[in-house]
Amino acid sequence: MSPVVSEILRSGFIINSSLRRRTHLVQSFSVVFLYWFGNSNSNSSGSTQHQLMDQRKRKRMESNRESARRSRMRKQKHIDDLVGQITELKKDNNQILTSINFTTHRYLNIEAENSVLRAQMTELSQRLDSLNDILHYLNREGIEYTPDCFTNPFNVPYLNQQPPIMASAHIFQY
Repeated sequence: MSPVVSEILRSGFIINSSLRRRTHLVQSFSVVFLYWFGNSNSNSSGSTQHQLMDQRKRKRMESNRESARRSRMRKQKHIDDLVGQITELKKDNNQILTSINFTTHRYLNIEAENSVLRAQMTELSQRLDSLNDILHYLNREGIEYTPDCFTNPFNVPYLNQQPPIMASAHIFQY
C-alpha cells in the first residue's frame, strides 16, 4: 500500500460529523482516485500528484492550526469575559450587602425609637385619662375649676372651705 493511501486511510476514516472533515475526506479520495486511475504511466505525473497531495496536506494542516489558534483565542476571550463578569458581580454583591447592613441598622434604630415613643404615648394616655377623671370628679362635685388649681394645689377652693387639720403631740401613742 502506498504512503498516500495509508495516510488517507489513517486520517480519513475517522468519521466526524463536521462539514470540514467530510470535505477533506472527499478531497483526499479524489486525490487518490487521480493518483491511481489518472495518468499513472508517466512518472512525472505521479510525482506531480504526490506534490499536489503534499501541498493539500500542508494547506489542511495550516488551516487546522489556524482554526485551533482562533478557537483558543475565542476560548481565552470567553474566559476573560467570564472573569470580568465575576468581578463585576462580586462588586455588586458587596454593594448590596453593604446596603442591606446599613438598612438593617437603620431599621433597628427606628424600631427602638418607635418602641420608646409607644411607651411615652401609653404613659401620656394614662395621664390624660387620670386628668379627665379628675376633671369629671371636680365637675360632678360642683367644685369650680381654675387652671391654676393643678399648678398650686393649696389654692384649690374646696381646700379653703374646710378648716385645716391640726396635728398635736398627744395623737401619737408610744
